[in-house]
Amino acid sequence: MRFSSRVDISEPNPIAQADARAASRGMALGRLNDSNPTRHGLGPAAIPGVYAAQPRGPLKAREALADFLGSRDMRGSQGGGDLESRGGSRRAVDPERLYLLSSTSQAYSWLFKLLCDADDIVLVPKPGYPLIESIARLECVRTREYQLGFDGSWFIDAAALKTLLNGPDGPRIRALVLINPNNPTGSYIKPQERGAVVALCRAHDVALIADEVFFDYALEPFAGNARLAGENGVVTFALDGFSKMLAAPHAKVGWIEVSGPKPDVDEALRRLDVIADDYLPMSDIIAERIPELLAAAPAQTERVGSRVQGNLAALHAMLSRDPDGLVSVLRAEGGWNVLLRLPAVLDENDVVLAMIRDHRLSGQPGYFFDMTSNGYLALSLLPEPEEFTRNVRAVLDTVAGLLD
Repeated sequence: MRFSSRVDISEPNPIAQADARAASRGMALGRLNDSNPTRHGLGPAAIPGVYAAQPRGPLKAREALADFLGSRDMRGSQGGGDLESRGGSRRAVDPERLYLLSSTSQAYSWLFKLLCDADDIVLVPKPGYPLIESIARLECVRTREYQLGFDGSWFIDAAALKTLLNGPDGPRIRALVLINPNNPTGSYIKPQERGAVVALCRAHDVALIADEVFFDYALEPFAGNARLAGENGVVTFALDGFSKMLAAPHAKVGWIEVSGPKPDVDEALRRLDVIADDYLPMSDIIAERIPELLAAAPAQTERVGSRVQGNLAALHAMLSRDPDGLVSVLRAEGGWNVLLRLPAVLDENDVVLAMIRDHRLSGQPGYFFDMTSNGYLALSLLPEPEEFTRNVRAVLDTVAGLLD
C-alpha cells in the first residue's frame, strides 16, 4: 500500500528511543519539562482528572466502542444482510485499530493526509454529497468522479472504474470512496460490487474509504448488503459516528476503523498515530460519555428508522393518489433522504424558487449532487409526519402549477 510523504515517520532520536524502552518495561520516568498542569494540582475543579494524551482516543472509550461494534454485528442490522454475511456471530473488533475523532469530516481530512500527496487523486461517487470534494481541496487533493448508473436501482460500473484506474491518471489515484448507503441515491454496496471493487483496489494498490454513517437506516434494501468495516481484502478505513447513529449532529464523535492485510494495517496505524498525535486526541469531557451514548444508540436508531420508514410509506401513498402523476420517487435502499423525479421540462431552479415564493419552502435540486440530467429534487424523510405531508404536497402543487 502506498502512503503519502506528508507524514514524518523518521527514526526517533536516541532520547525518544530510551523513553520508549523504559515505557515498554513499565518504568515511569519523571520529566524536567512536564508542562501538564493536571499533574501538578492546577486543573480546574469543573474538569477533574489527570490528562494523559492517547492519540487514538481514550482507551476505555475505544474499548467500549469496539464492544459495541462487535455486538452490533451479532444483533444484525437494519441494512439488510449484515447478520447473515457475518454468520450470525460476533465480530472481533480490536480497539487498537480504532481512532476517535470529532467527526467523519475530520476523518476524511486525516485520511487524505495519510494517503495523498499534493495533486494526488481520490475517486468519489457521482451523484454524491459535495462535502468530500470540499475537504479534498483543503488538503490540496484532487477528486475524480466515478459514475453511478441507474436502471431501476443504482449500481457501480466496475468496468468504468477499471478504465479510470488503468488510465493516464491511474498512478496518482490513492483512494476510492464508497458511501454505504450513498447520499442522496440511498444505494447500498451490493455483494458483487464489493467483490469487484476490492479486487480492483488490491490490484492497483488503492485504499478503500467506506463512509457508513447511514448504514442502519434501511428503506427498501436488497438482500445481502453488509458493512465494509472489517474488510480484509484490501486496506480499508471505515467511517461512522454519532451524527447519524444518534440523529445528533451536535454530538461531535466520529471514528475510523482500520482493517485489511496486516502489513498494510500496521503501516497505516504507524502513520495515523503521527497525525493523531499532532492533532491531539478528542476531549476527555466528550470521550467519557461515549459508553453512555453507545448504550442509547440502538433505541435511538430504531426511533429514527421508524420515522423515515413511515414517511417513505406515506410518500408512496401520496404519489399513488396524485391525479396528475407528475412526480415519482427513485428507489432508495437506505438512508434518510430520497430523490424525487420531476418532469424534465421544468428547470430545477424554477421549481425551488416557486416553492420559496408560494410555500416559503426551499430545497436542494439534483444538480447540487451532480445528477447527470435535469429534473430531480432531494427530499428528507426526517420531518414530523404532518410537516412531511405538507412538504410533499408543496412539491406536487408547485409542479402542477408550473405545468398549467
